Amino acid sequence: MRIRHKPWAKPELEACPFYITQPQEHKGSWNRIFPDSQKPLYLELGCGKGGFISQAAPAHPEINFIAMDIKNEMLVLAKRKLESAYSDKGTAPENVRIAIQNIERMDLAWDENDHADRIYINFCNPWPKKKHKKRRLTHTRQLLNYKKFLKGELWFKTDDDELFEESLEYFAEAGYRVKFLTRDLKNESGIENFVTEHETMFMNEGKKIKFLIAEPDVENN
Repeated sequence: MRIRHKPWAKPELEACPFYITQPQEHKGSWNRIFPDSQKPLYLELGCGKGGFISQAAPAHPEINFIAMDIKNEMLVLAKRKLESAYSDKGTAPENVRIAIQNIERMDLAWDENDHADRIYINFCNPWPKKKHKKRRLTHTRQLLNYKKFLKGELWFKTDDDELFEESLEYFAEAGYRVKFLTRDLKNESGIENFVTEHETMFMNEGKKIKFLIAEPDVENN
C-alpha cells in the first residue's frame, strides 16, 4: 500500500515530546532516554498507525516502550492514538517513545550496548515475491541483527500463512528457540494480546492469526 506524503506530519511529530527525530544519536544508550531507565525496555518494530503500542504502553507503566516505523505518516497517527489513550487514563506518556527508523538498518541506531527485553513484530509486510523476501522483518539477516541487543523474547504475530511458515525457518537459521507457537491465537488463553483494527479485520475475513514467542538460543550461539 502506497502511503501519501503528508507535509504536516513531520512538523507535528517534531513538536511531540515523546518523538525521537534522530535515533542514531541514541545508539548504545536507548535505555537512558527514559526518566526511569531501570524499567524493562520493550521495542515494537514497524508500529504502523499505533494500534498496538497505544494499548500496550498505557496498560504497562512499569515498562518502557519504543515504537519504530519508517514513515512519519504512520508515526503521526501512532502519536495521536497514544495521546488519546494516555489522556483517557489521565496520565502522561512518560514510558513511551516513537522514532522514525528503517528497520532494515537497525544497525545504524542499535548495537550490543543497547538492551531490549522484548521485541514485538506485529503484522509486518509479508513481502511475498522471492526477490523481496530479504526485506521481511523476520528474515534471517534481520533476526541476526536483533540478537545484538535482544536480551529476552521476540513476539511475532501475522495473518499470513507463508510468512509465518517461512519465518519458522528463519528463526532456526538465526539461532532462535521457539518457546511458544500457535496457528490460531484467538483460541489460546493465557497470552496477553492487544487486538488491533487490522487484526479484527483479518479475523472477520476468516483468517487465523499465527503467533509465536522466540528467544536467542544461548546454548547454540
